Amino acid sequence: MAQQVIALLLCAAVLALGFSRGINIGILMFAAAALVGVFLAGMPLAEVYTAFPINIVILLVGITFFFGIAQSNGTIDRLIDAALRRVGDRVTLLPLVFFALTALIAAMGNPFAAIVMFPIAMSAAQHRGIDSMLMGLALGTGVSAGAFAPTSLFGVVSYGTAQSAGIALNPTVLFTIVVAVNLILLCVAYLLFGRSLRRQRHATVSLACHTATGNSGDDPQTRSAETLFESASAATETPGSPPDAAPFTGMQRLTAASIAALAALVIGGTLLGMEPDVGTLGFILGALLCVIDPALSKAGIARIDWPTVLLVSGIITYVGVLQHLGATDMLGQVAADMNAPILAVLFVCCVAGLVSAFASTTAMLAALVPLAIPLVASGEIPGWALICAIGICASIVDISPFSSVGAVLVASAHEPDRPRMTRLLTRWGLSLVIIGPAAVTAGLVLPAMVL
Repeated sequence: MAQQVIALLLCAAVLALGFSRGINIGILMFAAAALVGVFLAGMPLAEVYTAFPINIVILLVGITFFFGIAQSNGTIDRLIDAALRRVGDRVTLLPLVFFALTALIAAMGNPFAAIVMFPIAMSAAQHRGIDSMLMGLALGTGVSAGAFAPTSLFGVVSYGTAQSAGIALNPTVLFTIVVAVNLILLCVAYLLFGRSLRRQRHATVSLACHTATGNSGDDPQTRSAETLFESASAATETPGSPPDAAPFTGMQRLTAASIAALAALVIGGTLLGMEPDVGTLGFILGALLCVIDPALSKAGIARIDWPTVLLVSGIITYVGVLQHLGATDMLGQVAADMNAPILAVLFVCCVAGLVSAFASTTAMLAALVPLAIPLVASGEIPGWALICAIGICASIVDISPFSSVGAVLVASAHEPDRPRMTRLLTRWGLSLVIIGPAAVTAGLVLPAMVL
């Protein structure tokens, strides 16, 4: 047990050092994984790096490369401009619209298929003056909500694992509860990061009232409202976008067709029971565009977010060493040995959130659901409520930049926003490691025990 405790403490120390010194945590985690794996766990160095998340690296690099090309040649701006004209002045609804679209795609089998929406939505947020954190959280909660549909990965894993463990669970109940929780989180996001939307709406109302009453333009409040309205309107304009009447160029048409093909391949493949690799598809389509216009190659490569790739890769490699040492199994066993069932529930949910923030949510669901059997066997805790709680706590933290969803969000954001996004998504994700278990235990598990 001493080895596992030391490895966990070193993980916490590396995180603290990286945050305090402003160092890319992924670089520190690579070094720590090598040292802990070789000298503490006795692993060959080659085995240490078997945990390197090559699939996530391909996902991040492929998607950011492909959509970097689409952004550099103006296709994304044109598509966003067309979509926003349909939304009109209802900018407040835009995050909710993308939440629904993302949840719909995530419900079609592979939750990570929904990341095809991320670059488009983040570009829309930039052009409409929406806080990138609000749009990012709308996308992240959408993925989490749709992933637990009876037709999607997390829902299938949770239901299937619970069924094999003899725990009765209605997949529709699971999906409904998860959607409700994520809608609550989206409301919180609106409250915390919707200030720009409220300013735009207030400016629009003030200007409308001034126009209707015919007040003099010399009124200071009116001038202030007009200025704010003009600023908000300017923020929604796409810099350098062509006039509305200008047609798409030939390259833009081809790029738009490639985006549609990517979405169709991902969604269609998922419906057919396949697991299309979004990153690889991004590379293939991006390569085809580069063959037609070689200048796009440099533009696409320049938009790859390598710091985020390093961050995620280093964290997950270290988590692989922790799993080899049995640190995560140790935490699960501690929960099973607790005498107070409700404390055990809280502990298991915290473990689910903490590990899932840095590693595979699917693996966490498959590993922790069987640990719920001893807790359910006592008869004090309803199995369905416990499984729902574990699923919620394991998925809502995927928004952290250490997970693939959060990492793609950061990579999709406007470059000046990335440091702020990384910082705030880290706080949001890690705070949910504690707040999430406490909330679902108090709001779901305890009432289920009483009823």
